[in-house]
Amino acid sequence: MVLHSSHSSLPHSSTTIHSHPLTAAIFLHDYTYLSRMNYMTNSAGDSPKFTVSIEGNIGCGKSTLLNYFNKFEVTETIQEPIHQWTNVDGHNALASLYQDEQRWSFTFNMYALLTRVKLHTALQTKPVRLLERSVYSTHHCFVKNGFQSGAMTGLEYAVLSQWFNWLVSAHDTQLDLIVYLKADPNICYERLKKRSRKEEETVPVTLLENLHKMYEDWLINQVHGPLPAPVMVLDANSGLEEMVQVYEAKKESILCGAL
Repeated sequence: MVLHSSHSSLPHSSTTIHSHPLTAAIFLHDYTYLSRMNYMTNSAGDSPKFTVSIEGNIGCGKSTLLNYFNKFEVTETIQEPIHQWTNVDGHNALASLYQDEQRWSFTFNMYALLTRVKLHTALQTKPVRLLERSVYSTHHCFVKNGFQSGAMTGLEYAVLSQWFNWLVSAHDTQLDLIVYLKADPNICYERLKKRSRKEEETVPVTLLENLHKMYEDWLINQVHGPLPAPVMVLDANSGLEEMVQVYEAKKESILCGAL
């Protein structure tokens, strides 16, 4: 349902395929985390809890939405784990990806999928959890774009697809709602330039155009099949003040009626 608004087994750690320290560090993180997953339990109680994924292009306003909803007592907001992506045992995986996408797309997305699942499965402490993106958009938008742009081979895409399928089948990655902040790629690009994040200095507008198409295919055209949750589409082309008014008007729906 799309709601529109006007406004397997782990790779053996002993193998010798890790020819670069960043690659080795990421595979070590994957192995260490997943080896602990079977011992994790959720002791948060039986009260109703909801998980909402805030989705959209780079620069569409996801952080702004999360910052707005962070003030509510019923919510916990979880931003993308950029601090992990920029420091994998001392290696900046995100910067490496932007500097040489063809070399690092597979490695980065392998790690990104893992970090997403960590956020999905972390102990929830409040009735509503708002995630900045999800394991689903990582695969259907970013991994898919990497393959279609030629940044990864067919084999690499197949491996990441199997990795994604196993992660979502083996762990609780359920979503109750997807909020899609739909914004023009050119507007996103202008916002990206204004915020001047170091790792994004080399991001071309074509990447944003490609990601916009990936999001439209996933959430609007539903080319990947049934969606993991209902979708609320918000027009995110407006400025900050207007968007805050939209969030205020839609807060009950975005928070799944938990207010």
